[in-house]
Amino acid sequence: MLNVPSQSFPAASSQQRVAPAGQSGRNKVALKPGHSLMDWIRVAKSGRDLTGLRGRLIDVTDEELQKHSTRDDCWTCIRGMVYNVSPYMDFHPGGEEELMKAAGIDGTDLFDQVHRWVNYESMLKECLVGRMAVKASTALKAQCVIKDSITHLNGLAPPSPPTSMLPPAFLTPPSPSSSLQPSAAPPPTQPKDARPRYDWFQTDVTVDIVVYTKRKLPSSGCTIVDLQDGVLRVEVLLGKMSYMLRQRLAQEVDGSVAVHTVCVVGKIQVSMRKAAKGKWEELGEPLEFHDSLFRKKDRAIFYRECMLVSKTEVTHDTWVFRLQLPLGTLMHVPVGKHIYLKALIQDSEVVKPYTPVEETLVPATLDSTQGTAATDIFLMIKVYPDGVLTPHLNNLNIGDHLSVSSPDGPFSLRLLREVTQLYLLAAGTGFTPMARVIRLALQELGALRFQVEYILSEPCDGWTGRKGRVEASMLTDFLVRPEDSKVFVCVCGPSDFTELTVGLVRQQCFSEEEIYVFQG
Repeated sequence: MLNVPSQSFPAASSQQRVAPAGQSGRNKVALKPGHSLMDWIRVAKSGRDLTGLRGRLIDVTDEELQKHSTRDDCWTCIRGMVYNVSPYMDFHPGGEEELMKAAGIDGTDLFDQVHRWVNYESMLKECLVGRMAVKASTALKAQCVIKDSITHLNGLAPPSPPTSMLPPAFLTPPSPSSSLQPSAAPPPTQPKDARPRYDWFQTDVTVDIVVYTKRKLPSSGCTIVDLQDGVLRVEVLLGKMSYMLRQRLAQEVDGSVAVHTVCVVGKIQVSMRKAAKGKWEELGEPLEFHDSLFRKKDRAIFYRECMLVSKTEVTHDTWVFRLQLPLGTLMHVPVGKHIYLKALIQDSEVVKPYTPVEETLVPATLDSTQGTAATDIFLMIKVYPDGVLTPHLNNLNIGDHLSVSSPDGPFSLRLLREVTQLYLLAAGTGFTPMARVIRLALQELGALRFQVEYILSEPCDGWTGRKGRVEASMLTDFLVRPEDSKVFVCVCGPSDFTELTVGLVRQQCFSEEEIYVFQG
């Protein structure tokens, strides 16, 4: 429990796939034995006909889609592509009920609410029925910004969506070196003078890009820079919006990049050193979505390749993985935000969210010369022997590379304004998002008192503290609501723990606005 003095928090941003308790997305269900993600990958590779069409791909009309809306004959549409999800029903961690919500209809919006980061194209490629048929009158108005080099699905190119149906983003982003970016729905109309703008200037040895955001900025975490193969990508996170610059630079620069932010006036300066002295005639060639302002949720998740620098044992099954950002990348993960790790396992892309921890959680015996905190990301990960991604991570060698996304997560610490009692309920590696929240509260938010309660479900004989599993009487002792206080509760842990704990907290008369759940 943290006692926090009443104040307004200046910090912006956030949390590991956080959502209000009432909006926490799906609830996981217990899967039958033999129905894990790895089992599904084996089924998908078995050669079975998972569509019922014997390998044919068809154009699907709205009328035809609506006919397939039962548990044993369930088609759904995601971004213009139609899938038969009946074979996947028993493998879905969210259960049959969640999948059936999209039966016989366009399920893109439902999918995006909880699965935006999932590579559905890879996971369901053997279930692909075809694409939605576009009426001729509508197709004439369609705007397609997808380039021919996008990989076709089973030989079928994605359809050109009509303007009114343009997808907010493709879930499988291109590689950092690719010029492809996802289609994105137009952002809400804003006053013209509220839109960020940029300019550039140079000397004989440097080139600088200045972004004027026209609003105050947080002290860190709002600017992400990637310079790879001569392509500069600058993304500025502005609340729910994302402003991007993307250019192929006119000439070569050194690999390192510097960023200076003047938070009060909202000015961001990106500085690079030229590889050769001289004047440039132009900054470079604008690439797709250069100088664009979109909603953050409508941007594709962007990945860069990071190198495993070290792996440090915490317990017999938990390790701290230290990943080094590539030269040319500047990225800070704000408190509470998470990143995604992506790996190709048995020819299928597997993506999972993880919340970074502070370097201080790494044992002091670690060789401090292996990189610097400014370029490293530390992840505390429990390795599950029967998991899909964690055994792969555990088998990586020092020097191997892993795809790491930009920070993600919708929660803003501004929701904690004037909170006086902050309760953090965590189980297992659900501790990871809490660790940085605790540090923030103690060092920057002026917490007056910090209290920790340890509870072990399987204690050793010498354990004298609390033991057992989370239950109502236990939370009654912890969750105290003093008179005239403002209380906030954060929960993170395995899905069973999270679901049970949130229900118990609600029973303690905490409102939906007072509960947040770290997902993933």
